[in-house]
Amino acid sequence: MNAILIVLPILSLLMFDLGLTLRVSDFGLVLKQPRAVMIALVGQIVLLPLLAFALAMAFKLPPEFFVGMVLIGCCPGGSSSNVFSMLAKGDVALSVMLTALSSIITLFTVPLILQWATQCSMFDAQNSIHLPVGNLLVQNLVLMFLPILIGIGVKRWWPVAAAKIEKVLSKLAFPLLILLATIFFIQHSDTISNNIALLGVCVTLLLICATGSAALLSRLFKLGYRQRRTVVIEVGMQNAAQAIAVASSPFIFNNDTIAIPAIIYALMMNIVLLLYVGKIIAKK
Repeated sequence: MNAILIVLPILSLLMFDLGLTLRVSDFGLVLKQPRAVMIALVGQIVLLPLLAFALAMAFKLPPEFFVGMVLIGCCPGGSSSNVFSMLAKGDVALSVMLTALSSIITLFTVPLILQWATQCSMFDAQNSIHLPVGNLLVQNLVLMFLPILIGIGVKRWWPVAAAKIEKVLSKLAFPLLILLATIFFIQHSDTISNNIALLGVCVTLLLICATGSAALLSRLFKLGYRQRRTVVIEVGMQNAAQAIAVASSPFIFNNDTIAIPAIIYALMMNIVLLLYVGKIIAKK
């Protein structure tokens, strides 16, 4: 089975679903909650890629895993974060807006960060990984930005139909991600099993450091408890489907091995954040 034929439609479907939840007025939250927005975006777009880069260097990951770690670190928030925020009694409107903002901003930051990662001085000519920046920009615009715009348009002009479609798609987001990860686990079971100890520790540290930093910054800037929970979830919940799409796309890396850190991250982020949400629910 060619996994890319499943990855690309799933990514576009998730972005369309995100668009269905958005209204132009939602972006007004940037003015109403500027501290929460800035902390979340700095955590996700600046801190997370830097942590991924530092851990990949510290663990001396091979080039393909190195790029894969940075890739999952610089992707936008995942659409499942909205569901997690709701379960944690967080600020769901803030979560939706942050996911949308990070998805738009990273259309341009992902190519820049990945180009930096692939040109890292630790790679020699033999181990270099080429990044076609133009192809990455085009794929992101077609598979992510365009579906978001279509979703917003459907919600604007056909709100009743949009609500019905979103109700179905919101329930499919998590199962689709698990399906995607399962397919990759099966296809690359040997590579994953041989590197699960190294990558598992590296990815889990990335997740813990990122969410811990988000929690600390949220407290330092005195965000409300609902905002704090949302910021922690947004920083930790990454769009693994996009990372897998970039890694395995024949137009970009065309290398499933680069996707393996994202697959492991998808598993660990759901475990860690479900424990986080469960702890919050247990306190009530």
